Amino acid sequence: MGSRLAQGCAAFAVLAFTFAPLAADASYHFSKYQGKPPIHLYGKASRTPQGMTPDEIKKVYHLPGNGGAGTIAIIGAYDDASIERDLAVFSKQFGLPACTSGNGCFEKHKMSSKMSGSGGWAMEVSLDVEWAHAIAPQAKILLVEATNPSGANLLKAVDYAASRKGVVSVSMSWGGAEFPEETSLDPHFKSVSGAVFFASSGDDGTGASWPAASPEVIGVGGTHVSLASGGSFLSETAWSGSGGGISAYEQEPSFQSDYSIPKAGGMRAIPDVSYDADPSSGFPVYRLGTWKKVGGTSAGSPQWAAIAALGGGVTIARLYADKSSGSVASYFRDITSGANGACGYLCTARKHYDYVTGLGSPLTAVF
Repeated sequence: MGSRLAQGCAAFAVLAFTFAPLAADASYHFSKYQGKPPIHLYGKASRTPQGMTPDEIKKVYHLPGNGGAGTIAIIGAYDDASIERDLAVFSKQFGLPACTSGNGCFEKHKMSSKMSGSGGWAMEVSLDVEWAHAIAPQAKILLVEATNPSGANLLKAVDYAASRKGVVSVSMSWGGAEFPEETSLDPHFKSVSGAVFFASSGDDGTGASWPAASPEVIGVGGTHVSLASGGSFLSETAWSGSGGGISAYEQEPSFQSDYSIPKAGGMRAIPDVSYDADPSSGFPVYRLGTWKKVGGTSAGSPQWAAIAALGGGVTIARLYADKSSGSVASYFRDITSGANGACGYLCTARKHYDYVTGLGSPLTAVF
């Protein structure tokens, strides 16, 4: 699990589904890849919600109380048989509009007619679906369930989402170690509708992971948000678990070289942006009759995908252009304190861009 996990790790209930990005290993190939959701449960299950509410996180990031257009695609693995029922309870709890298969808001597509369940992946799916709906309540949700979390099967699910018209964003709250073939897989992250792809950067501190390493994907790192007792915003710092670093295989894309990221050495820097991820400042998720407080960079990917559905203007290149503009403070909160390891520059948050929180956290839905 590593020593770089979040503040208050003694209170974690589940740490089984993290992944630790590894140093480049030429003997590790895509055929061995198994995606894992970077998710943590904080504290014990309860009968009432614990954690940051939709209204609170919208105030933190200056997001509208309502809105959304198009379809947000969530890529998971295995079958979550209870997700539509759980989403209904979540929506009622927070005064959100119903999102069901009956009213056309929710759709679940299983990549195989014969699929097993997985408690860890189902919790990830619950987090992704419920919180994408919370942030963009008027957008539709398409849940695509891969048969299992092998790289090949996850990409089949990605390809399906990419083929669907009307999909404006795709969330991939999973990742794993990089591999030499990853550059040849970048075309999978392009869609017929011009959707923008998001992926969690990982929860074990410094280190690059895939698919966040793809230059066609917006990698989402993690922060810790502090609120006052009344729910008002106090501060946001880098989360110690946030994944980040320099890709071993992907070349530096033009939107990063134009931004002049220090120490990248001509390679892809990760992450691109950040979002609240520390489980101690996490989010209430409902599943199978109980509420759990959940965190991890897996929380940021679907919520950034929902932001894309709210504003309609998010692209990875535009994010870097906005950060370079004279009105940067209207787009991002620059995260300038905190670290995700003991490796010096690459592990420390700082002004402009850093390898822990990227360009920073959102302060708008319009980029």
